[in-house]
Formats: sequence, C-alpha cells, structure tokens
Amino acid sequence: MELMSAAQQVGVLPVMEAFYTIQGEGFHQGKAAYFIRLGGCDVGCVWCDVKDSWDINRHPQLPVAEIVAAASAWPGRLAVVTGGEPLMHDCTALTNQLHQAGFTTNIETSGSWPLSGEWDWICLSPKKFKAPLPEILPLADELKVVIFNKTDFEWAEQWAARVAPHCKLFLQPEWSKSAAITPLIIDYIKNNPRWEFSLQLHKYIQVP
Repeated sequence: MELMSAAQQVGVLPVMEAFYTIQGEGFHQGKAAYFIRLGGCDVGCVWCDVKDSWDINRHPQLPVAEIVAAASAWPGRLAVVTGGEPLMHDCTALTNQLHQAGFTTNIETSGSWPLSGEWDWICLSPKKFKAPLPEILPLADELKVVIFNKTDFEWAEQWAARVAPHCKLFLQPEWSKSAAITPLIIDYIKNNPRWEFSLQLHKYIQVP
C-alpha cells in the first residue's frame, strides 16, 4: 500500500467516515462519542467489518480543521479515532485541535505503527496478522482482544502479560461467530475475573 509523503499529509487526513453515535465497545461502552474513521490499513484481518477502509486512496483527504469543526457541531466531547489503522498517519495535529476544542481523545489501534498524537485513552487491539510494536504495550489503557476461536484465549493472555498493570482487559467475540464464542468467553471470564466482556453494543441497538 502506497502512503502519501509527509509533505502531502500535512494538515489533512484520509477520512472514510465520521459520525456521532454511542461507543459500543470496551471501557467507554455506552458513552456518546464522535467517531473519526481514518482510511488505510495494512493489517488485513480476515474478519474485518470495515474492509472498505483499507485503501487510503479511496477516501478524501480532509483538512484537520474541517474534521474537528464537524465533530464540534455535536454536544458530546469524546472523540474516538479509529480505522483502518489510524496510526498509519501522524495524528498530532488532529489530537491537538481536538483538545483545543474540549475533546477527550481516544484511539483504537492495532499498535502496529509508531504512536503519534496526544491521547487520553489508548485502546490496543492486537492482531495476529501484524503484531503491535513493543513500545506501545506499556502505554495501553485498554487491551481489547477479539476472540475468533478457542486458541485465542491463550493468545490473549500472552498480550495481557505484556501490558502495564493499570491496563483494562477485555475479551470480545468476533461478530459472525458470537453465538458460539460468547458462552466460551463468559466461562473464561468467570474463571479469570481480571478480564471483562466487550459486547459490541452498537450492533445490538443498531447504531453506527
């Protein structure tokens, strides 16, 4: 995947979509949030539900000021930057301007690219297809592991052993297999209570 040069990216970011909704996953589940989904991803999860985000060139390059202005039109002041893989881009200007507008900044990332930007909350969701960089592990506030099959529990524990003690631990069923995987996660959490359940509430209440 060809990335734009640094000069071309100054002040603009490829935005697949942006919308005001309810955060449906993880620690901030249930809160009003403005989502900014950046285009571009080289991780390539087979079960990704936003594969349209993968190709950077399919999405318009929008000025950061315009992105923040659109977010500011809504009453909520929680901004969630996701993807794709948002850290393929320099998020410094975006987080700076969001903070200036009074937002709390959250990022959802696989951790496979260097961290940029000033984040109030980092949700790390490691993927088997491209591992997180070691330096991001101690910075994660939340570890969210998608469970696709039974072997993923052991894989989740490997990452849990590498994050900081303060990091919240979540297990989330892969949506297409949720009927079969959810009972396994419930049993696992009952036996390993430091983990919590991430439900993908937004898919049940049918919001973006």
